[in-house]
Amino acid sequence: MRKFAVIDIGSNSVRLMFVADGKVLYKALCTTRLGEGLADTSKLSAAAIDRSAKAVADFYQRAISEGAEKVLAFATAAVRSAKNREEFLSLVKTLCGLEIEVISGEEEAEIGILGALGKRDGGVVDVGGASTEIVVKKSEELVYKKSIDIGVVRLKDRCGRDYTALAETAKKAALSYGNIPFKGDITGIGGTATTLGALSLGLTEYDPDKVTGAAITAQEMKKLAEKLLAMSVEEIAALPCMPKGRADVLTGGAVLLTVLMETLGFERLIVSDRDNLEGYAIKRNLME
Repeated sequence: MRKFAVIDIGSNSVRLMFVADGKVLYKALCTTRLGEGLADTSKLSAAAIDRSAKAVADFYQRAISEGAEKVLAFATAAVRSAKNREEFLSLVKTLCGLEIEVISGEEEAEIGILGALGKRDGGVVDVGGASTEIVVKKSEELVYKKSIDIGVVRLKDRCGRDYTALAETAKKAALSYGNIPFKGDITGIGGTATTLGALSLGLTEYDPDKVTGAAITAQEMKKLAEKLLAMSVEEIAALPCMPKGRADVLTGGAVLLTVLMETLGFERLIVSDRDNLEGYAIKRNLME
């Protein structure tokens, strides 16, 4: 049985995908908040570097112990934009010998749509911790892709849970995308989208098969944002299917998605649990 693993190092969490014979056996997540404070300092904090590097090393050792023949890792917005990213990359290499590929915002968009849609045409929005990508594919060709340096961790650092500040920042980000050659239903990937998808379905336990395909209209997304704004972080954390470390940033993510949908003409968000982890593996010819 051919086994491999991919590690995604994001601004809010580190994720592991374990694959055997082309089938995803599981995904695991550790919230490390690597991008915390990045919006103010342009640097990764020493504490964030330490806890994130240890999470990567732990996932690496787990994958090897379970028989992975190869472990690949890629990092996104927090690492690529940090002035001191070499400190993080060096610590990971010291802890477990793993070389991390730092990918561009454009490639992040490409692998996101590849993982979510495969060869199908459509549009994808990926709300991350430090960036948000929108990409559109028509006739199997990418006709639009753009990454903006705004995500749920940056929103939390800049705006807290202030609705006016969140909405204004989200509106500015939405206008930065310009004229997107796509309207209608857009696929949403990443932890913000999947968590909101699980909440919209009222799931008591996260199920990737049920979450994938969940549809949220712009009006329903706005209601979700309003509901979260009316709750404390502690109350949000107590909701079913709420990943550890997601409660304090989810409100900003819901507001951002609401504004993007309303401003850019996306009628529904169709949630997908398949995302850039699968897309990275496909692009590296490790799975179909």
